[in-house]
Amino acid sequence: MSDAGGVARDQLRAFVERIERLEEEKKTISDDIKDVYGEAKAMGYDVKVMRKVVAIRKQDQNERLEHEAILDTYLHALGMALDPQDGESE
Repeated sequence: MSDAGGVARDQLRAFVERIERLEEEKKTISDDIKDVYGEAKAMGYDVKVMRKVVAIRKQDQNERLEHEAILDTYLHALGMALDPQDGESE
């Protein structure tokens, strides 16, 4: 059962085959996700924004709040922040 260097051929083959199956499943899921975004786009949704929403939902709330605070600081520093009163840049 052992090959050169003490590698168990059958065990190695099993690992490689499992990885190959999982890679194929990953591709299928990726294609399915792409299809859902395509459906959303066809219905008039902004897919770029949807991707950002999905990414934000994955974040921890504290992490998200920290990133938003830093972003707000940077936008203010560059004069790009929106004035909450009138919706215009400062």
